[in-house]
Amino acid sequence: MAARTLPRPTRTDLWITAILLALSVISPAVIEAFDPVPGDRPAWPWGYALILVACLPLLWRTAFPCLVAVVSVVAATIYYPLGFPDGLVMLCTAVMLYSVVRWGYRTFGWFLGIGQFLAINTYELALTGTFRPEAVGIVAWVLVLLCVAEVLRWRAEYQKADRERGQEASRTREEELLRRASEERLRLARDVHDTVAHNISLINVQAGTALYLMEDQPERAADALTTIKQTSKDTLTELRAMLGVLRAVDEAAPRSPTPGLDRVSDLVEGARGAGLEVLMETDGDERRLPQGIKGVAYRALQEALTNVVRHAHAERAVVRIGYGPAELSLEVTDDGRGTVGPPAAGNGITGMRERAALVGGSVDAGPVKGGGFRVRVRLPVDTGPVEERGGQGDPGTARR
Repeated sequence: MAARTLPRPTRTDLWITAILLALSVISPAVIEAFDPVPGDRPAWPWGYALILVACLPLLWRTAFPCLVAVVSVVAATIYYPLGFPDGLVMLCTAVMLYSVVRWGYRTFGWFLGIGQFLAINTYELALTGTFRPEAVGIVAWVLVLLCVAEVLRWRAEYQKADRERGQEASRTREEELLRRASEERLRLARDVHDTVAHNISLINVQAGTALYLMEDQPERAADALTTIKQTSKDTLTELRAMLGVLRAVDEAAPRSPTPGLDRVSDLVEGARGAGLEVLMETDGDERRLPQGIKGVAYRALQEALTNVVRHAHAERAVVRIGYGPAELSLEVTDDGRGTVGPPAAGNGITGMRERAALVGGSVDAGPVKGGGFRVRVRLPVDTGPVEERGGQGDPGTARR
């Protein structure tokens, strides 16, 4: 019944116990057979009994570290003064002293280790009146073992604390981003409410006036309709400016067909107008691309050049467009200040990756050795019937 209450030994504890038991049992047998020491007592049966008492509790080393340490260390300590062959049962003591200190039972482990040394040498001094010189080596061995356990325990705690700090920093950063996004949505909601409520109320009043005066005073009704037209135009302009925060920078409302690589020259000219020297290179033969690929390619180049102009502090940028047999490759490289390490997660690069993922592509962005920054985009191109699927919408409107 008592055996059922014991926890199941771990696989590591099973292996450690088996190895230590084998070494502890074989070593005195080998000494007795090949190099017997005069005056040693036969290990059978009481020596082997102490070996079993020292080794078998290690099956529950993980479950009951302090209790197992006491039993194992005491049994191993008793073994040697009784005059049995000098075997390797002391390894059980070494394993348990290391384990308890490594797992945080520091005071207990140090007390047990130093106490074992004092117990053995005090017993021999009282029994024989002499102090063995090798006792100094033994205490040095115990101190080294305990210090190694302390260093490894400290290192593990430091790594754990470092991981927790990283997780906390990541969680705090995510919470800050969510808080800012929530505040931005609230601000937009207030702006939209104020704009729409005011201007729609004005339009409603002017429409009522126009209806009332249409027959008797058509000239005043015309003035009211003119006011409605101007107010509605202003409302649309303000709403477009507010909602532009949720779309690409300087992205026009989707009235015209999705822009493609045929409009890359406009992007380049815009970057040049901002004072950036831009060189364009094209590899391969230009050909018709699927509608989705065109939109993703244009938005990626637009975002990359916008980042160069706004953030890179660069003087020169190179735009490369490569038409491969089954892939469209885009690359924008600048000579700006680049970044230290991987780029920080932001809306621009994240948006490019999301758009590329919609069509099965990928985005690679990072600093260039020697200075600068490079953005590479690879988009798969199927030259089959997929060219005609333009009706699926513009992946460029994916969340930034």
